[in-house]
Amino acid sequence: MNRFAKLLNFELSRFMKLYLVLVAMTIIVQIAGVIVKTNEYMGRANQTIQEDGLSIAQFVEQYGAMSFLDFTRSLWFMGPIAICAAALIFYIFMIWYRDWFGKNTFIYRLLMLPTARLNVYFAKATSIVLMVLGLISVQLIILPLENTIFKSMLPVNFRVDMTIDRIIDWNYLSMLIPQTFIEFVLYYGAGFMAVLILFTAVLFERSFKWKGILLGIGYIAISGIVMLSPVLSMVFLNHYYLYPLESLGLQIVLGIIVTAMSIWLSNYLLNKKVTV
Repeated sequence: MNRFAKLLNFELSRFMKLYLVLVAMTIIVQIAGVIVKTNEYMGRANQTIQEDGLSIAQFVEQYGAMSFLDFTRSLWFMGPIAICAAALIFYIFMIWYRDWFGKNTFIYRLLMLPTARLNVYFAKATSIVLMVLGLISVQLIILPLENTIFKSMLPVNFRVDMTIDRIIDWNYLSMLIPQTFIEFVLYYGAGFMAVLILFTAVLFERSFKWKGILLGIGYIAISGIVMLSPVLSMVFLNHYYLYPLESLGLQIVLGIIVTAMSIWLSNYLLNKKVTV
């Protein structure tokens, strides 16, 4: 466990500078976005009221009040999240290839450490998950701040106030920030499984080169088909035999099988096919 912790700390420290840049970018862009969007709305409201001779109530009735949801659906809010997601998806691959294609092929030093090679694998996977959770935590922290700025800049007559829970529940943030522990386990368990599937595909490519690319793509496809098999059966058979809870239970079982298979295959490839 001590060696795993050291490997995990090592993996996190290697990405930390870029990770902090992503965190800072998210905070700065989103807060700037709140200011810009509220100023745009108030500028449009003041201009319309003056030109058309409307009262505040008439303007709001015709054009609608602004809510914090309007900001969360804008590029100012969604853009940083998309950039962070793309960066982490890219890092899922870079976390391996950086070690192989660096100046000193650092992967050989990692795999020769006096610890199970699977610890290297789990340290890389865990670092990805922790970074995702870290970005979600940052978003949870700055949401109330952004909502406070929104309220302070927009008079009460022009806005619709919403609680943070309602803001999260009414848009796609509910997928990133689950409302219950069960949803958290299901969503992030599925995310962890996806990371392991991609890791296995990378190890196929590293083990068999060009053939490994096809094997990796095939493994991703097979894993996807297995996970979607309950839905595919409903589409092709035009009938669904399972109740919702039974379907959920089946999906969980299939997810556990795919996760276990990914770990087993990765362990086999690291120990039998990846040589140092």
